[in-house]
Amino acid sequence: IDPVRSESFVIFGLSVSVGCALWMCIVLSPHCKAEQKAAWLRQLKKWNGVDVCPWEDGNHGNELPNLTNALPQGAHGNQDLGTRPHRTVFTRAIEACDLHWQDSHLQHIISDDLYTNYCYHDNTENSLFDSRGWPLWHEHVPTACARVDALRSHGYPREALRLSIAIINTLRRQQQKQLDLFRNLKKDLLHKGLTSITNLEGWVGHPLDPIGTLFSTLMESARGEDDGFPSKRTDPALHAPARRFLEEGESYVALAVETALMGLGQQRVMPDGLYAQEKVCRNEEHLLAKLQEVDLDDALVKIFRKQAVFLLEGGPYSGLGEVIYRESVPMHTFAKYLFTSLLPHDAELAYKIALRAMRLPVLESSAPSGDMSRPHHIVSVVPNRYPRWFTLSHIESQQCELASTMLTAAKGDARRLETVLESIQKNVHSSSHIFKLAQDAFKIATLMDSLPDITLLKVSLELGLQVMRMTLSTLNWRRREMVRWLVTCATEVGVYALDSIMQSWFTLFTPTEATSIVATTVMSNSTIVRLHLDCHQQENLASSARTLALQCAMKDPQNCALSALTLCEKDHIAFETAYQIVLDAAATGMSYTQLFTIARYMEHRGYPMRAYKLATLAMAHLNLSYNQDTHPAINDVLWACALSHSLGKNELAAIIPLVVKSVKCATVLSDILRRCTLTTPGMVALHSRRNSGKLMSLDKAPLRQLLDATIGAYINTTHSRLTHISPRHYSEFIEFLSKARETFLMAHDGHIQFTQFIDNLKQIYKGKKKLMMLVRERFG
Repeated sequence: IDPVRSESFVIFGLSVSVGCALWMCIVLSPHCKAEQKAAWLRQLKKWNGVDVCPWEDGNHGNELPNLTNALPQGAHGNQDLGTRPHRTVFTRAIEACDLHWQDSHLQHIISDDLYTNYCYHDNTENSLFDSRGWPLWHEHVPTACARVDALRSHGYPREALRLSIAIINTLRRQQQKQLDLFRNLKKDLLHKGLTSITNLEGWVGHPLDPIGTLFSTLMESARGEDDGFPSKRTDPALHAPARRFLEEGESYVALAVETALMGLGQQRVMPDGLYAQEKVCRNEEHLLAKLQEVDLDDALVKIFRKQAVFLLEGGPYSGLGEVIYRESVPMHTFAKYLFTSLLPHDAELAYKIALRAMRLPVLESSAPSGDMSRPHHIVSVVPNRYPRWFTLSHIESQQCELASTMLTAAKGDARRLETVLESIQKNVHSSSHIFKLAQDAFKIATLMDSLPDITLLKVSLELGLQVMRMTLSTLNWRRREMVRWLVTCATEVGVYALDSIMQSWFTLFTPTEATSIVATTVMSNSTIVRLHLDCHQQENLASSARTLALQCAMKDPQNCALSALTLCEKDHIAFETAYQIVLDAAATGMSYTQLFTIARYMEHRGYPMRAYKLATLAMAHLNLSYNQDTHPAINDVLWACALSHSLGKNELAAIIPLVVKSVKCATVLSDILRRCTLTTPGMVALHSRRNSGKLMSLDKAPLRQLLDATIGAYINTTHSRLTHISPRHYSEFIEFLSKARETFLMAHDGHIQFTQFIDNLKQIYKGKKKLMMLVRERFG
């Protein structure tokens, strides 16, 4: 490292980009002298003390214990680090300064191809050799793998390979011992429904990337063998001797794959912080991408089977154990890879893995807690904290992908489909993801030109129904799309499915959805054609739709009455029932807008008297003030008066008092008055007859009442406008008075009334000289 460069550049440029692994490689150099290591330690401590020093997990608040030195070597010279509230990118390197390479067992492992002890029978947990006499290395796995990384980085590939094989053989032995241990404790643990977590720091997503290091070391060795050692970095002596510590017929590729499977399947706690959680996802996906480059042969399939069984039966050591810790890292992405890999070779095992992995206990309301009894050899050290999973949306999408993969594979297998459906309904908590799965199942079921897969279609429908129930009382911007899709899906399943959702509509839809989307679609011609229904079946389906519509109209007349009337048009009894529901609700439950809309519908359908009745009910809810001359209800009022006028004198006489009571706007009243004086009531409806009736008199009821109300409205509006009038509105006001005069003159003494009205204005508002001058110029 160039000493000229500033410390801040070193800290931020190198530390953030390559982090802990770089510094571990530097301080773990096999040929690093004591004085060099001491100098590095001083420098690392100095950087570590800077306030802006990057934290290891990119998060604030991680208080993990010292995990680097699982097997401490030398003096505990760094105890002051325990007082630090968090771990920086240098913490592990500082801790690693206590590590050395002088251990005789370690030296034999990395330097001796023939290092064995076939007479060694000490079967304790920390045995130096396994039962085959092969060497083991029990150091904390990330630290041991950091040694491998350091050996590779400093030009010792042969030594790195030997140590890798010793570590992996140790992991295999531990895995078997863990399995045996759990089998002894299984009954008790499963009875309690509790589990413990064995790893606060998982190997996948770890800052030192231990599994990635082992995998890369072995795969590089495998490539060196396959290429006939063309690489300058590789020599033939590197490989053959080390192979004595592989099983018969085993390859470096097989060992690399098995190591990756062990690491990916490890049960581990989801770390704190966005950075650390994203790193877990990235590392897992990177490792899986590397695995997917490997072609599976019979030997690898055998390893997959072996590890799958370990994962299913591994208890707290496995992320796929029967009971897992609430906040352990989910296995969805890994299980999807296992499922697709195993499916052609062992479908039963593939589904067991995938179904077990579907769990997402962090979202369960009553998830199992940690086991406080701490059974022998199972460490349970989990900090109490509220789960903050920043990557939860990504995790849920991966869970959805796993479920979709199983649905696709299970097409045509009713038993499998039912099992997958139950798993989705139990474990997927996002309505959006369940909807996606329902759509996926529908697409797969109807993909071919031949007949659709009815079992998969039913799965699709069941998932759709679950979405409806989940989103019925919650806001969801896709809800309308979901409802339309469900009706389409039910149509594909058959007429009985449509009838079923209409029978239980209240558990699935709002009344508005049930009438405007469900029943309307069911009764459409396209649905009838799609279902190939005969007349009897059509009538039964229509009857169900009408019953649904009437139930919805009773429950929510404001939003469903018009739809109900439309749907019941062809059935007299149902139509009459719907009309009666509207009348019953008109007094309290419906607005004038809704009633006018239904009234216009009734006129359009040829029921003018019913339209008139509803219009009078609507008028009772309306209130138009003097200045609301652009109110949207004006057209409805004019229409109602025209309808009453067309029906006859009695109907017009009945509605005018309602208009006078509800409308205070002078221009609207004058418009109604003028229209009523142009034709004789009742003659408009008699299209073919001569208009032989008499025009109604303005001096008699009901038009006299309307005329007086209109004149009164003009007088009141004039005073209201003059209260706050400004000069820029003077000319507009004069035009308003001109329209008022036209209405006044319709009365037999109108001229006198208007003159008195103008004189009063001049007297009351004489202070507004310019305006009154304009009034005198126009009206005298």
